[in-house]
Amino acid sequence: MRAIVACFWYGAQTAAASGAIVALLTRSPAILEFHKTVHFVNHSALEVICYVVVWALQLLIIQRGMETVRRFQDWAGPGVWLAMLVLALGLVVKAGGFSFESSIPTDVLLEKTKDAGVPGTPGSFASLMAVAAVWITYFAALYLNFCDFTRYAKDEAAVKKGNLWGLPVNLMLFSLVAGVTTLAAYKVYGEVLIHPDQISAKFDSWFLAALAAFTFCVATLGINVVANFVSAAFDISNTFPRKISFNRGGYIAALIALVLYPFAPWEGSAAGFVGAIGSTMGPLFGIIMVDYYLIAKGRIDVDELYREHGRYRYQGGWHVKALVAAGIGIVFSTLLPNFTNLLPTWWGLYGWFFGVAIGGASYWALRMVPEVEAGLTRQA
Repeated sequence: MRAIVACFWYGAQTAAASGAIVALLTRSPAILEFHKTVHFVNHSALEVICYVVVWALQLLIIQRGMETVRRFQDWAGPGVWLAMLVLALGLVVKAGGFSFESSIPTDVLLEKTKDAGVPGTPGSFASLMAVAAVWITYFAALYLNFCDFTRYAKDEAAVKKGNLWGLPVNLMLFSLVAGVTTLAAYKVYGEVLIHPDQISAKFDSWFLAALAAFTFCVATLGINVVANFVSAAFDISNTFPRKISFNRGGYIAALIALVLYPFAPWEGSAAGFVGAIGSTMGPLFGIIMVDYYLIAKGRIDVDELYREHGRYRYQGGWHVKALVAAGIGIVFSTLLPNFTNLLPTWWGLYGWFFGVAIGGASYWALRMVPEVEAGLTRQA
């Protein structure tokens, strides 16, 4: 399930990175004409060419191993910050100043964000809560494969430091800069431009437009390689470890993203698709947390993890109680809210949270029943 989401986002992020290049190249009248007239596999030929080039560049980075990925990310992350700050400051100056009071009409904003899966009036408490829920659900895949990254950390302190600066601090500041950029761009161009490449495409200077396009492309690749490629590569490899290595798992994920491109499932109903998959992961997250903190009390027998017939083999390699609990959770987090009308309309938006609670509680109950019975037997 994690691999499915990762492959989906791998293609979406690759398309986003190639979109920055397309926006730059179409500044040329000749290329713009080519972009409008020549089409292939439901896209313009220019979009296909840029997508394949960006797709291939990622493979060049990945095939050199995780250390190269880490070094690439070390400067790709700050690169997008620098580009966003320059973009925000330039637009604020061009707009003649900045005010936190939004001048964007509500109906315009609703139209631009209708595919984000967030109901309610923009700026209201209900919509902010919905945004938070969607955000958490979108990143549900990464919660489950966080170990794919922490395994490379030098110690626990480094993980905590990275989480503090990289998640709450970075997220809040970056959201602030993105908001400033969007509001200033509306004052300058009279349009709601959500994606940075849409804004950079309007620059008068070819140099600034090229610099912005290159920076955003590189930054998107950095995010894509770390968040999506690594996840899918490990997931696919772990499914068939004797036959599929990490690199081979990554190539399979990249090939799936390439096959998906003609259909572009990340366009249009992307919010609904990712929301449903993310909600499905809620019960898995709840089960893992309950198992580790409440059942195992934070203690793992590492040696037993590597014994094929050890304590973690469960029922022939399948943890039946965990699977049953996951099934119960998925019914309430994904199936009922997305495929029936039995639950309130808002339930699906918070499906991940319901999945965590119901899946985790079901698993705890299933694990506790035999424990209680065993305790009564011992007392007797």
